[in-house]
Amino acid sequence: MSLTADRLARMDATAIISKLAASARIAARTLSVATTAERRAALLAIADAIEARSSEILIANEKDMALGRSANLNPSLLDRLQLTPARIKGIADGARQVASLEDPLGKTLRESVLPNGIELKQISVPFGVIGMVYEARPNVTVDAAVILLMSGNAALLRGSSSAAESNQILVSVMRDALSATSISTDVIQLVPSNDRDTVKALLHARGKVDLVIPRGSASLIRMVVDESTVPTIETGAGVCHVYVDEFADLSIALPIIVNSKIQRPSVCNAAETLLVHKNIAEKFLPIAMKALHEAGVILHCDAGSLALANSIPASLATEENWSTEYGTLEMNVAIVDSLDAASDHIATYGTQHTEAIVTENRANAARFIALSDCAAVMVNTSTRFTDGEQMGFGAEIGISNQKLHARGPMGLEAMTTTTWIVTGNGQIRS
Repeated sequence: MSLTADRLARMDATAIISKLAASARIAARTLSVATTAERRAALLAIADAIEARSSEILIANEKDMALGRSANLNPSLLDRLQLTPARIKGIADGARQVASLEDPLGKTLRESVLPNGIELKQISVPFGVIGMVYEARPNVTVDAAVILLMSGNAALLRGSSSAAESNQILVSVMRDALSATSISTDVIQLVPSNDRDTVKALLHARGKVDLVIPRGSASLIRMVVDESTVPTIETGAGVCHVYVDEFADLSIALPIIVNSKIQRPSVCNAAETLLVHKNIAEKFLPIAMKALHEAGVILHCDAGSLALANSIPASLATEENWSTEYGTLEMNVAIVDSLDAASDHIATYGTQHTEAIVTENRANAARFIALSDCAAVMVNTSTRFTDGEQMGFGAEIGISNQKLHARGPMGLEAMTTTTWIVTGNGQIRS
């Protein structure tokens, strides 16, 4: 039975999370026995409902946007917060794409027969109840919900107060869509965002919540990872680089750089630093910096690239600049002596998210890949392709920088764990 807003208002944060988690655990059992077809149908119903009620969603989102503007929310956060008809259609289409993917549950990962005749089989199963803690982006509300539902998990969604109206209507739309199915509406629940203590309570709900995934700023992610007693999957900040090698095709290098930075600067796979080999710097950097400047990008340069800026406005980069995830139209520029020097710079300042090389030299591409300790390496293409939808996963739960369990864009399979099925015919252990 779902909790009303009135009942929630009378509870403290720990009680709220306990009640939500308990109802989510019960609701998840309806997913455990739901067929692939039933889960797919639920996602398609959600997608159709989101499009059908887009005008309601836009009205709610405009309330959040108005509050954000009055609070002088920075442009990158406002961009992440805003929903448009095209973005709503993209959210619905993402749900449909997830529904079309191979079912991640019940897959046999390995099997064998022991000498005593016992049969072993390892299969994929859901985690159970997963909490999401995220900022600003209301699309995450739907992306997370549909991925978790299709992978058999119940979702506790704790968005930010800046997106409260948008998140509320989106969850209402999804729950209404589920009400006509065999799947409990309580597999999708919104954790109140008007009380900051609900985040701490969610992070401390070990034994009630199986996994917590943060998605947002570096400070939010660090807080969740440091504070949580519930296991976490760390989605990471994106200080991403584009390295233009001395053997680059400069005709493709320029659009790759511009796209990596400006196509959507507020997201984690946007490039923050441009590195250029010294042998082509004098020829290429003035062109590249001019194109970036004309696109509205503020440039922070090392001494060598600053000397090549000519009349292009630029400032001398500080140590802090090199490790900053801007999320805005700002970018660092540096000249490097070699591919290895570029990789050293990335190892020092990067966040193991996405790194790109532009080169026609296969050996250099292979060396750059080997030296790049990150979730995704791009060769002759934009950093913006580190994305679940672009990679064919449908919507994504986030992009993991860590090395355990999941790395890179996390889709359906990343939201499963395993169970061993051990079948005998009366064997006992001696």
